Amino acid sequence: MQKSFLFLSFLILIISCKEIQESPSIVQDINHTPKIEFAKGFDINYHDGFKVITLKNAWPESEKVFKYALVEKGVQLVSPEKYDAIVTIPIKKIVVTSTTHIPSLEMLGVDETLIGFPNLDYISSEKTRERIHGGFIKELGENEAINTEVLIDLAPDLVVGFAVDGNNKTLNTIKKTGIPVVYNGDWTETSPLGKAEWIKFFAAFYDKEEEADRLFHEIKTQYQDAKVLAQQAEIIPTILSGAMYKDVWYLPQGNSWAAQFIADANGDYLWKDTDGTGSLSLNLESVLEEGEHAMIWIGPSYYTKLDQLKEAHAVYQEFDAFKNNQVYSFTNKKGETGGLLYFELAPNRPDIVLKDLIKILHPDLLPDHEFYFFGKLE
Repeated sequence: MQKSFLFLSFLILIISCKEIQESPSIVQDINHTPKIEFAKGFDINYHDGFKVITLKNAWPESEKVFKYALVEKGVQLVSPEKYDAIVTIPIKKIVVTSTTHIPSLEMLGVDETLIGFPNLDYISSEKTRERIHGGFIKELGENEAINTEVLIDLAPDLVVGFAVDGNNKTLNTIKKTGIPVVYNGDWTETSPLGKAEWIKFFAAFYDKEEEADRLFHEIKTQYQDAKVLAQQAEIIPTILSGAMYKDVWYLPQGNSWAAQFIADANGDYLWKDTDGTGSLSLNLESVLEEGEHAMIWIGPSYYTKLDQLKEAHAVYQEFDAFKNNQVYSFTNKKGETGGLLYFELAPNRPDIVLKDLIKILHPDLLPDHEFYFFGKLE
């Protein structure tokens, strides 16, 4: 069951009040108005006494647009019915439901506000695991079946969830209790920097916009500098990816997050011309025909050793990348309870992912870089 989960994961967030008049324009006396540069799934607009987050792609092909009002204490909205959630800010207690949310909290220095999470074993961060051991973060069960009794007792200011199709019944139940629930769509972004920019989404709930801008600027600069460096390579290696699952070979589509990383690292991904942002489902024969002579194999599912690949299917040994010991994965970097560090932190730190890939594809360009997420299968 765990292997299935990991594989599919490859494929594959009462004071007396004053009334204010809402306006579509941004009030000019706001101290800081962040610019969303790469993320496609959300915008933030600033008004006198409140902010509005517009969520445009909560799940793939979603037609629903969500609007969340983030309201300062002492402010009452004229038309609260316009919003899918109203949150009093800055928040003090939060429940998130994806490990990808945790790095943003830590980077912003607000990780002490995390009080609950579904399936704590998936969390890899050593810092957050210390808080788990200290009893500061409560187990909430499974994401699709959160223990609502425990959550209600925690009384969070906000629950940040996600949905694959908009039918998360648990989140709907929580919303009915009066606890604000918002969706986070970071996982639908296909741009590496687009995913990372969702730190600004979390920052808005804590009035930490300036810090988020500073952090994201550093990540963006590191990423873009590494991308420019990769273009200096004289040899562009051909790249194979993915592996078989129940006789079907799954690998990233040409417009996917993973394919973009390979392109930015100056690699020739053999399926770069395919359309789509998810995963391809191919038969073994077509993959062998196209990828037998690929120079490097990146991300062979959940396998952590070459022997495991060989035992799973003898045909894996026919690929040149296997023969030449050029198979790399992120599956060996795990937290103390088995959670994969890559799933948790990579979306927030695409700059490190890119440097790892450049080290794999063009080791002479980054001789001093040490692998953080990836490693060679032994």
